[in-house]
Amino acid sequence: MRSRTAYLWALPPVALLALVFLYPLALVVQQSFQPDTGGTSLQPYADVFASSAFREALWTTVWLAVAATVGCLVLGFVLALVIAFVPFPGAKAVARFVDVFLSFPSFLITLALLFVYGTVGMANGAWTDLTGAAEGPFQFLTTPWGVLLAEITYFTPFVMRPLLAAFSQLDTGQLEAASSLGARAPRIVRQVVLPEALPALAAGGSLVLVLCLNEFGIVLFTGAKGVTTLPTLVYGKAILESDYPGACVVAVVNVLISVGLYALYRVVSRRAGA
Repeated sequence: MRSRTAYLWALPPVALLALVFLYPLALVVQQSFQPDTGGTSLQPYADVFASSAFREALWTTVWLAVAATVGCLVLGFVLALVIAFVPFPGAKAVARFVDVFLSFPSFLITLALLFVYGTVGMANGAWTDLTGAAEGPFQFLTTPWGVLLAEITYFTPFVMRPLLAAFSQLDTGQLEAASSLGARAPRIVRQVVLPEALPALAAGGSLVLVLCLNEFGIVLFTGAKGVTTLPTLVYGKAILESDYPGACVVAVVNVLISVGLYALYRVVSRRAGA
């Protein structure tokens, strides 16, 4: 009787989930098998996989996501070390700001970078005022490096948060013992702190990799020339080219990659206790 009641209580949320999420996703998958000529076939997949635009977008998505993840891991580890172990006024406030930063939309960070390093931003404006040049030297925001900088800036706190939680549980007695035995800071970090931080690094890095693969706002807002990722390719095919079967194919590929990486993230997070 209790199990039947539990099933009855589970039906409404399951039905709502199926209606709001699973049904539209099923429509996308269905559309990916329906070419404009009619019928059902694998032709949309063959056309998309054979196009150079898809291959370039896939490669750009992968290398940007991997490079941004590596940058976030390195920068996040260093910043978390400073906040956790280097005493300075306002350290707790900075740690709290990291939590607040996670709620910021990605386009806000890109907009801030445009104000600083954009063509008419503060850095270029200061350069032209000082030298009298026609334009400033900072023109990288409209390149893949600008997208990479924006993604590292935005996603680094997603690595710092689990690291700060891991560092707060680290036994300071180990650090004091290592220091009393003559170990210097680099060796303490390498042999004591880093092993404790590896699970948090793995969990944070996995999450950042998933988020970077699906990032749309940063790429679109920077207006980077020649930078097309899978999410922007979906937008281009659907909105600009009206190629809905092709857009659905790219979307299905993107979803499959994301789900696979999210499953990896869950496994890593479970093992890390994050």
